[in-house]
Amino acid sequence: MNEINLIARESEIRLDKFLSESVEILTRTAAANLIEAGNCKVNDSLISKNYKIKSGDRITLKIPEAVKTDIIPENLPIDIVYEDNDLLVVNKPRGIVVHPAHGNTSGTLVNFLMHHCGDSLSGINGEIRPGIVHRIDKNTSGLLLAVKNDFTHTRIAAQLKEHSVKREYRAVVSGNIKTECGTIDAPIGRHKIKRKQMSVNGSNPRNAVTHYEVVKHYRKATHLRIRLETGRTHQIRTHMAYIGHPVLGDDVYGNGTPSWLCGQCLHASKLGFVHPRSGEYIELESDLPEYFLKLLKQLSYSSITPAEQ
Repeated sequence: MNEINLIARESEIRLDKFLSESVEILTRTAAANLIEAGNCKVNDSLISKNYKIKSGDRITLKIPEAVKTDIIPENLPIDIVYEDNDLLVVNKPRGIVVHPAHGNTSGTLVNFLMHHCGDSLSGINGEIRPGIVHRIDKNTSGLLLAVKNDFTHTRIAAQLKEHSVKREYRAVVSGNIKTECGTIDAPIGRHKIKRKQMSVNGSNPRNAVTHYEVVKHYRKATHLRIRLETGRTHQIRTHMAYIGHPVLGDDVYGNGTPSWLCGQCLHASKLGFVHPRSGEYIELESDLPEYFLKLLKQLSYSSITPAEQ
């Protein structure tokens, strides 16, 4: 177990925030978890993550050695778009869950990464496992970045926090959106009744901004290019439903049609970030998958002219 000793030089900052800013390998979530587990003392006393530090406080943080996870490595048919010693970007197929959970203990992206990465993994969250720094839904396809070490994890997490990671999606939404482009600026929180859903102005809402532009109009649908400024849970799906144009195939926020899609017509098509090690900007793009192209072909028979918009 590693021990880190710090002296606070400022006041009125939450302890978990102070630790994440002072200790290079820690995210704020990881810092909060260590505090809650009793691995942090302020002036020799256990304290909560909500504690606001005071100048002169003596802070002792113990970071346990990462333990091996019980996640079973699995060789799955997932394409790797980019890889080096620090990170990799995969093209996740629709229908694959990112993290193992109750009901999905195998066949997830993390199972694949455990197989592919071997011993080259991040342990920042207390377990030796691939670092998932952002997620896409089970029935969303496309680009997702995973990190292999704590150095990369903290720096990519910082870029996400600063909204400097470029995340672009393609979506087909219900109805004909009249404007050629727009911005949805509406806070998202947990739905107050349906606890597995998110909603605009739900419980504890957080700032959420989504930009969109029309790629093509159809009679009863619109093909959009969407750029995320923030990265809230179900952000695109929630925002598009909020403006009355839910993502086609979304059986949670929309009407779930067309049924053959087996999930929303939403694809993470572009990902851009600054490589933490080299400082080089990397931008990757994923072609539209077969299910998406199939829908566009069907919709092409009902495309409309500008005069009809």
